[in-house]
Amino acid sequence: MKAGRAARKGLWGVARIVSLITSIVVGLIVIGIVLVLLEANRSNDIVKALLDAAEFLVGPFKDVFKPDGAKAKIAVNYGLAAVIYAIVGGLIARLLRR
Repeated sequence: MKAGRAARKGLWGVARIVSLITSIVVGLIVIGIVLVLLEANRSNDIVKALLDAAEFLVGPFKDVFKPDGAKAKIAVNYGLAAVIYAIVGGLIARLLRR
């Protein structure tokens, strides 16, 4: 019985790590959306780093939709990426908690 309980605790710990990473990824993407929509100064090092991180994470979702306007394109495609990451990360964490 003790081995099963220890294994379950270990999986719960991994689930928490997956949830944390998912939250960070989704947070970075949402911050990227906000920075673009608010027209943040891209020459600022912090803004540049955050936008670069968001762009890297959104790579596979680039140009899924092509609405008119650069801001709309970023909002829709980055938003899609955030939703997909949140769903997949949540499902993985839930499976680990079983």
